[in-house]
Amino acid sequence: MEWELDGEIIEWRGPAPFYFVDIDPDTSAEIKDAARGLEYWGQVAVEARIGRTRFATALFPKDGRYLLPVKAMVQRAEGIGAGDVVGVWLALLQR
Repeated sequence: MEWELDGEIIEWRGPAPFYFVDIDPDTSAEIKDAARGLEYWGQVAVEARIGRTRFATALFPKDGRYLLPVKAMVQRAEGIGAGDVVGVWLALLQR
C-alpha cells in the first residue's frame, strides 16, 4: 500500500536532535491496519520520498500515531528543517 500526505517536521530532543514528520491520526490508523503482521517492536518499515529524495526507514509509534524519521541526508538534500510542512509519499516494505 501507498500513501501521500503533508506533514510538519517536528524536533524531538534527545542526546542529539532528531527530526520527524508527524503523521496525522487517520493516516496512522490506515498504516497500522495495512501493516498488521509486518511491524516489529511497534515500528513499521517503509520506503519514503520527500521532494526528490527517496529513503528507507521505519515509522515510530507515538501517542496513537506514527512519526516518520527524516534523515540528515534528506534534510540537506531538500533544504528542510523543523517547522516546515512537506509532502511525503510512503509505501510499506515487505520483510
